[in-house]
Amino acid sequence: MHLWHCFPFPLLALLPLSFASQVPLLETNVSVSSTNLVDALSSDPDYTSLLRLLQRAKLIPTLNKLKACTLFAPTNDAIERYRSRNSLWSASLLEDPLSPHDNVQEALRQELFYHLLNYSLSELPKDQTPEVLSTLHYPRQSTTGPPSHEPPPSPPWLPTPGGTLGGAPQRLRIASREEKSFVGVDFTGGGGVEIVKPAVNTSNGVLLGLADVLEVPTNLATIIQRHPQLTYLSKILNPEIAGFLNHTSELTLFLPVDSAWEALPRYERLYLESDLASDDLTRIVNMHAAHRKSVKYSESFESGLNVTTVEGATLEISITPDNKTTVSGAELVEADMYASNGVLHTVSSLLVPEGTLRLTPEKSLLVFNCTQFVTLLHSVNLTSLINDTDAQWTILAPTDDVIALFDDNLPEKGTADLKKMLQYHFLPGKQTQKKLKNGMLLETALEEPGLAGGKQVLSVEVNKPKEKGENSTFRFGGAGILDFVEINNTLIYFISRPLTPPEDVLTTALPSLDLSVFLAAVFATNLADKLKYTPQTSLLIPHNEAFKRLGLLVSSHLLAASSKPDLEKVIQHHVLDSVVYAQELRSGSRRTFSTLEGSDIQLERKDAGNGSLLLTASGGWVDMHSELHTKDTLTKTGVIHEVSDLMIPRSVDLTVGKLVKAAKGSTMTTMVVKAGLDWILNGTAPPDGSRWADMGLGETGWTLLCPTDDAFKNIKLTELYADQERLRDIVTQHLIPLQTPKKDGPVKDVFDNVINNRPLVFDDDATYGTLLSASNSFDDISSYADVVFRSEADGATLVGIKGARGDNGKWDWAHVVAWGRSTTGGGTGGVIQIDHLLMPYYPSWWNAYGAPLGVGAVGICLIGLFFYAVRLVWRRDTTEATYEPVGGFGQQDEE
Repeated sequence: MHLWHCFPFPLLALLPLSFASQVPLLETNVSVSSTNLVDALSSDPDYTSLLRLLQRAKLIPTLNKLKACTLFAPTNDAIERYRSRNSLWSASLLEDPLSPHDNVQEALRQELFYHLLNYSLSELPKDQTPEVLSTLHYPRQSTTGPPSHEPPPSPPWLPTPGGTLGGAPQRLRIASREEKSFVGVDFTGGGGVEIVKPAVNTSNGVLLGLADVLEVPTNLATIIQRHPQLTYLSKILNPEIAGFLNHTSELTLFLPVDSAWEALPRYERLYLESDLASDDLTRIVNMHAAHRKSVKYSESFESGLNVTTVEGATLEISITPDNKTTVSGAELVEADMYASNGVLHTVSSLLVPEGTLRLTPEKSLLVFNCTQFVTLLHSVNLTSLINDTDAQWTILAPTDDVIALFDDNLPEKGTADLKKMLQYHFLPGKQTQKKLKNGMLLETALEEPGLAGGKQVLSVEVNKPKEKGENSTFRFGGAGILDFVEINNTLIYFISRPLTPPEDVLTTALPSLDLSVFLAAVFATNLADKLKYTPQTSLLIPHNEAFKRLGLLVSSHLLAASSKPDLEKVIQHHVLDSVVYAQELRSGSRRTFSTLEGSDIQLERKDAGNGSLLLTASGGWVDMHSELHTKDTLTKTGVIHEVSDLMIPRSVDLTVGKLVKAAKGSTMTTMVVKAGLDWILNGTAPPDGSRWADMGLGETGWTLLCPTDDAFKNIKLTELYADQERLRDIVTQHLIPLQTPKKDGPVKDVFDNVINNRPLVFDDDATYGTLLSASNSFDDISSYADVVFRSEADGATLVGIKGARGDNGKWDWAHVVAWGRSTTGGGTGGVIQIDHLLMPYYPSWWNAYGAPLGVGAVGICLIGLFFYAVRLVWRRDTTEATYEPVGGFGQQDEE
């Protein structure tokens, strides 16, 4: 218990005489009465609550010590209302003052000091123009420490200068309006607490009764949150900035009002409102904050005054001729909002250099919920693509919810595969929807090694509306567009799925079942890796039907294990050694492209019809063509197109011998060799001096009708091989040296490769002479050596010996099973696989001579009958009666 609490209040008034003054006092004209402030408070029942609080804060000695002061004293009613919203005052009033709980009471003391001036007001203001007062409250960041039960130092406790306002005390404004006085008003004289009791002049100051308690100014962050014109800034403040505004001393803020923020573009405001703009918000606040040893109040403003901000920028203060204050061109809206750690001024616009708040692509992506996309870009150090505000980009961005759906299929963070994938989402320039056309290929930021460092491209699909009023739909690389936004130099399309860069050619083509035969052929060779990794190539893949159209025997030969060298050359002939996209292929009428095989492929545009593209191989036969279907299927090394037919390069010789092997005609091969015609199998000229060379067959192409080995089951080959003449007749019966049928065939369509790739035209009644007929031109057998083709109702084709009328018809006709065209002899021959052996037709005596003799006999009979009839007519004319003139005919009549 402290003894001085027991002294009557009049005796306490004598205490100031025993202490030296610690705070300089101001001159005052207030008359001095015989009582001091404590006496005045004690004598007025309206101040019992205030007096009790002063006792709890141990400020009675302090009041007595002051020689001249002004006390703004809240009445009991004011304190009663205030204690309901201030726990400190409520606890201080309820606690027994004789049982010490907090011997320091620093917080309460500081709030009471805010009601106390170190000088006496001579008079109250006459108008609304505020007068600035200096209180005895020196704000500090914290109190002296937690409550203590130790006795306090000797009173009185006078305020210690210093604190968070650069050593200056907190300010207070007073003004009058409507013949009433108010204290704690704003810079216009509005608001504040009314002085409701007349001034009481005492021996050591003035006592002014208030209708409410003066609230001590809080920190800057709280003031911002409470200010009606700073609602937007209050909304976007993050804890880090709030902490800076709460705990930094000597701050002078020039903050833009809400209308200033509304002048920003919508997307910039959206970014600032996000949780991702912390760094930018900090920078913006620092551009509006000055941190110096003293706080800049408005009375210090003058033209030419420069204030350096925390960010390092300079704010220039100017006073206009009409006495308006501007800060770097922005009008000062409200000045001098006092805070515990500085002062707040509001201005009409943002005080940032032009371009400072310009959104980067990264910020735009963050605003529109592409956080994961940005995170992935950071993991592979691709931030340069989203931080350059001057570069123009079109970004194909998946939102967070889209990435969540495909997260399991994305490459690992930080990997090279992820980097390539993300680069594939960036298109240089602003690719607006007006520029997009169906089938376009747009370059991306992905530099593909498989394109020799060139930029990988991305396909565009544009589907025009079917009905009026509907909008066109757009797709990039198969991904749909959910929405789009254009911000400064950046155009962002929000896509329905992440884009995957093209894979190697084989992986890309594998899902297409219609290309499976060609791909199987590739894997059957050693070319898979070469096709995958050879840069800058265009692969022309034939459809599965192309192998059938080429001819089963040619396909069987190429796909045989022993024919890998030929197959590899054919495959490489379908690989252009440059990247040629559809647009380039469609331009021009005729072009030549080199292939990995080493020879060229010619491309020709057909103007008729739909402008089809016709490819001509370097080898094969003269009319070997393939229609090009431009698909622009992208790969990491180039592009894939599709073709209708397989193309044979000139480096591949399809001889009759190779095709016979494919036709399973080993027996026929043996017969040809034993007949001395092996040069036909090799595709060479007949030996010099041979009967075949003398016949002038050196440049002739040959078509061999090749029975399968099964066709010889009932043939005694040993006897046949022993009969050389018969063997030769059989072989020559199956060899056709002339490739033009003896009747005109139909005009062939250039794209009908089923016809073009046949060694012969299989038209009904198409007749061809054989080597048998050519080599036995003076024999009776030559009349029955030609072969003729017939078409059956079921679509089958027969080939037989023309004119044969033998009883054993199965040796005269055979079904065409398969065929293949050779490239030797100018590409005018090949092999036709048949199911039966065609035995040379040897007519019997009756078949050979019976018909002519019968015709002759019938003719003789007819002639005899004719003359017999003539004789009968003559005899009839000579036996009939006649008349002559009387006297006979005269000489004149006879003449």
